[in-house]
Amino acid sequence: MTLQQLKYIIGVSETGSINKASECLYVSQPSLTAAIKDVEHEFSITIFNRSSKGISLTSEGKEFIQYARQVYAQYENLVDRFGDENKFKRKKHFAVSTQHYSFAVKSFVEMVKKFDTSEYEFAINETRTRAIVEDVATGRSEIGILFLSDFNRKAMTKLLNANDLVFEKLITCDAYVYLWKKHPLAKEKSISFEQLKDYPCLSFDQNESSAFYYAEEILTENEYPKMIKTTDRATNLNLMVGLNAYTLCSGIICQELNGSEFVAVPFEADKDNPNSKMEIGYITKKNIVLSDTGEDYLKELKKYLARCKQ
Repeated sequence: MTLQQLKYIIGVSETGSINKASECLYVSQPSLTAAIKDVEHEFSITIFNRSSKGISLTSEGKEFIQYARQVYAQYENLVDRFGDENKFKRKKHFAVSTQHYSFAVKSFVEMVKKFDTSEYEFAINETRTRAIVEDVATGRSEIGILFLSDFNRKAMTKLLNANDLVFEKLITCDAYVYLWKKHPLAKEKSISFEQLKDYPCLSFDQNESSAFYYAEEILTENEYPKMIKTTDRATNLNLMVGLNAYTLCSGIICQELNGSEFVAVPFEADKDNPNSKMEIGYITKKNIVLSDTGEDYLKELKKYLARCKQ
């Protein structure tokens, strides 16, 4: 197996098409097909399912790609560090995958400002919890941002361990109710579930059979009479205005990005609906040495969150 073969296989897995990968990699389709077959033969595995509709990764192919990305990423790091700059001139890559946190985006903005974007390929993905884990596990993202609680900790820890990932805490938060500033409850000092029962609760769709363990919102184990699933923060904000909907969050809101039209009110617990702590943190591969951009991103995160504690 060669590094070029790994590059070809990774390219096919990312595009989901030999034809598209051929165009992106500037290599013939027969060469790609031959590379795949050679590696499959060498390791006695099947990396891709092939059908009239195209190709997709097999279960062992998904595992193979995780390791392939790690190997190829280390090769690229070696070239960046020790290679001939004129011969191997390329943009450095840094990506973050995160739950829908405005502070994660704000910290990303501040980090990017410090680097020459002509020399870097930056990416930030607000996505589902399971996808965050997969992105970091496969090397698509260097860092992932998510939260743990007493309710999801066991399931999430099992998932992280299975993918050779570690979680580092950044901040611990109480639950808040996030809503439009003209919502009938917006001026309350605290809000209980009883007060919220007539309003729609917003939750980011996780598209999982065990979605309540992967939910981005705290207190997902409770019953909600009215629930609306969404996929992005902008839609949530629109529904808060249009439907007097609400969501449960950490209370850490970046007004510079989200605007000043929304407020976070402390959640008021009762005997049937106790409060819970959100332990927000980041995940990385075990024993990984973070890049300069990764270290700087964490520095910006910690700086922003430290201000929130004051």
